[in-house]
Amino acid sequence: MDKKDITISEAQKMVDEWIQTVGVRYFNELTNTAILMEEVGELARIMARKYGEQSYKDSDKGSDLGDEMADVLWVLICLANQTGIDLTDALKKNFDKKNIRDKHRHQENNKLK
Repeated sequence: MDKKDITISEAQKMVDEWIQTVGVRYFNELTNTAILMEEVGELARIMARKYGEQSYKDSDKGSDLGDEMADVLWVLICLANQTGIDLTDALKKNFDKKNIRDKHRHQENNKLK
């Protein structure tokens, strides 16, 4: 399978297989939540330097924005797997919610025009 063609469901299975074989076991949910916050912080750091006003530090050089996003996604998938969440189903439901709640909201927002 080509990595660019991974579905959300396949990603959940692949992460679970990796955890069960290479990773030994999942960290508990609280630990993974803390790790998720840490990874989001690393992503925010790069965003603040690349798109915001903060300057790069020597330790920031060579940071990979895509890799940091993938780290966030990895830990989110871990949390979904260990809490029984099907992310494909959850995303579909989220689209339904947004299409009902926000059907006209953004189009009518003068700040976006």
